[in-house]
Formats: sequence, C-alpha cells, structure tokens
Amino acid sequence: MTNDEQIRNAFENKDWHEIKVTDSWQIFKIMAEFVDGFEKLAKIGPCVSIFGSARTNSDSKYYKLAEECARLLTERGYGVISGGGPGIMEAANKGAFEAGGKSVGLNIELPFEQFNNKFIDRDKLLSFDYFFIRKVMFMKYSQGFIVLPGGFGTMDEMFEALTLIQTGKIARFPIVLVGTEYWGGLMEWVKTHMLSVEKNISEEDLNLYRMVDTAEEAAEHIFRFYDKYVLKPNF
Repeated sequence: MTNDEQIRNAFENKDWHEIKVTDSWQIFKIMAEFVDGFEKLAKIGPCVSIFGSARTNSDSKYYKLAEECARLLTERGYGVISGGGPGIMEAANKGAFEAGGKSVGLNIELPFEQFNNKFIDRDKLLSFDYFFIRKVMFMKYSQGFIVLPGGFGTMDEMFEALTLIQTGKIARFPIVLVGTEYWGGLMEWVKTHMLSVEKNISEEDLNLYRMVDTAEEAAEHIFRFYDKYVLKPNF
C-alpha cells in the first residue's frame, strides 16, 4: 500500500494509529490527532487535570488523595482529566467516575506500563502517539493542574505549564502540588538556587504554584482562584 492509500484509509476510518509514515507525511498524522482532540475536548466543559505517577499502588496515600481531589472537584461541577493510565491517573478517574462527574482520559501509546484504566467515560477517552499533542490538550482544556508525586513525565507536564504561564503564552491558571514531603526539596532548590543564587527566575514566579498536603486544600485553591478572578473556561 502506498503512503497516499495508507493515509486515505486511515482518515476514512479515523484510525490515526494505522498511519505509519516518516518525514513530511507525518504532518497528516499530527494534524489528525490535533483535530480529533479539539473536536472531542471542546465539548466537555470546565475540567481540572490531575497528574502523578503511573506506578503508584492503590494502597498508597497519594492514590487516595487523588481520588479525594477528583471527588471534591466533581461536586463543584468540574470534570477531571488524567493521562488515562494506571496509578494516580486511575485514582483521578475513579474519584470522578464514582462521584458521577465527567472522567476524561488522554492516553499515550507506549511500549510499556500505559493502558487505559476502566474509570474513563467511554466517550471521553483519547489516545495519542505524540506527547507534545497530548500536552497541548492538557494545557488548552484544563482550568487547573493538581500535581501529585510522579516521575519525569509528571515533572515535564508541571514545568511546561509553569513555563507557559511565566512567559505569557497561556492564561494563568492554578497549579497545586500535593505532598510537601515529596515536592518540598525540589521547590526549596528552586527558591534557593534557581532564584537566589543563579537568579534564573523572578521572585513572583514562586507564586505560580501552591504546595499543600490535603485534597481539601488542593480543591479549595482551585475554587478560590476562580471565585476571585471570575474567569471563564479556556475555550
């Protein structure tokens, strides 16, 4: 099958993952993922993204915190977006699903550890091949980020949001780090070395995030932010 035939068939069937091409032909697959994401997510209403490790066990205190955060958000009318996989992502979707709220999953195709959790609303599950497209969806359709302990992927999503807000590329929204025991050392380094020693950020950049220890504090920070600024959804 030629590249033209392959792409035509994939577009007709909306099966973007069947497009296996290189170089300039990739633009069609990239464009298809963007279009599919925009079409589906534009309909979901205000949501908060909850991030964290795929490796977190269900008996972890952070798993339970993610569940509780999701429940509190849905009770105030927010939907919950996760990365769609296991661990903290599953906990976020579980909390939203069991509370009767909107449960969105933005999954990523990986050769290991990533699979769809069962608590995502079937009409709100999207799968991506490209991390950068997935991150655009998180940034565009989230009214806030709640970040629980995670690895490189969690750090990537958190620091991208901070960078885009810091540089004025997106409107400011609340970013909450849950777990001072986990995040405290990193953010102290940001304050002492990144700010005070090297002066690579400004003092006001420290106000772009909030560290808390409870689900109630995390959710309340989101609620207060929008009560104060009376902001509308990002779309």
